[in-house]
Amino acid sequence: MLIKVLLVSVVLQISLLAHTGAGSVSGFSAGFGHPIGGMDHILAMFAVGLWAAQMGGRAMWSVPLAFVTMMIVGTFLGLQGIQVPFIEEGILLSVVVLGAMIGLGIKMPMIFSALLVGIFAIFHGTAHGAEMPLNVSHMEYVLGFVLATALLHGAGIVTTMAIHKLTVLKTVHSSFQK
Repeated sequence: MLIKVLLVSVVLQISLLAHTGAGSVSGFSAGFGHPIGGMDHILAMFAVGLWAAQMGGRAMWSVPLAFVTMMIVGTFLGLQGIQVPFIEEGILLSVVVLGAMIGLGIKMPMIFSALLVGIFAIFHGTAHGAEMPLNVSHMEYVLGFVLATALLHGAGIVTTMAIHKLTVLKTVHSSFQK
């Protein structure tokens, strides 16, 4: 269900982007569209969910929560015009590092995992804040991208759980074939 909602949201956002200048843009829709409007944000936020689910336990909620919390902090830095150096490089590094953590199956203590994603989230949040349209509500904008981010994290968690379940079912099925 979560993946269906995310897909509909992406399709809707793409169709809305095709009609720039038609009507007004709300803060919520602008905020919701920012994370799903760039592949770098999609990959990093989806990866946070994948990695959290790989680690399991409390990491499944604490690691995404750390990301969202620090992303909000980064947003307020961006809104205040505070310069965070190497924003784009930090966002790119988040995709590479999180992809490597997932691919290599690296599990870290939860505090270090939360700290790592929190650092990356500051880059993402600063980009969100710096790129917020001037004529929208800050609160609506933040709520929009927080929801989109949470959905991307959730999609990563659900995907990992589904893959795990399919792997278990395949193993059970193959054991009955012997």
